[in-house]
Amino acid sequence: QVQLEESGGGLVQPGGSLRLSCATSGSVFAFSSMGWYRQAPGKQREFVAFITAGGNTNYADSVKGRFTISGDNAKRTVYLQMNSLTPEDTAVYYCYMHMRTTYWGQGTRVTVSS
Repeated sequence: QVQLEESGGGLVQPGGSLRLSCATSGSVFAFSSMGWYRQAPGKQREFVAFITAGGNTNYADSVKGRFTISGDNAKRTVYLQMNSLTPEDTAVYYCYMHMRTTYWGQGTRVTVSS
């Protein structure tokens, strides 16, 4: 009934940019927040960014000033614009949507390497 699907990952050189998308489907109504986590190989999953239903945003210190989270109400989609990428940003990126329960996407892989 409710599904999230990430896209936009891939291979990019250091200093490059990518835009990730998280498309929702099903009965999506009155969510509290949507956002992104990431998990690098052999490391713990970490918070990246979120946006509330009112449009407020927050970012992890490691991505502040480089990443921007935004939403398109008509398309029911949340985006993560990623600039000035470094190898430390290499990870699988997961989208979530928090309502009465929390929904997760399957993830999209980002590799930053020359």
